Amino acid sequence: MGLQEEFEEYCAKAKTLPLSTPNYDENKLILYGLFKQATVGPVNTSCPRTQDKAKSWDAWKAVEGKSKEEAMSDYITKVKQLLEEVSA
Repeated sequence: MGLQEEFEEYCAKAKTLPLSTPNYDENKLILYGLFKQATVGPVNTSCPRTQDKAKSWDAWKAVEGKSKEEAMSDYITKVKQLLEEVSA
């Protein structure tokens, strides 16, 4: 299985994470930033004015220097970690 296929598999698994996941909101933002970096690349929009959207934008901006492959790999690693925490 290639990196792209594994990334897609873990994107689907991330959607199943329960709200009881430790630090759910924080981890959701981390995953969002990695997902956007992996699928879109560097931030290509200006920072939104609303606070909720700005948090997502900031999470993406925080990983801007990562390559597509590095972002995919980090996303997979983070989802695996969260799944282990939930099952523990």
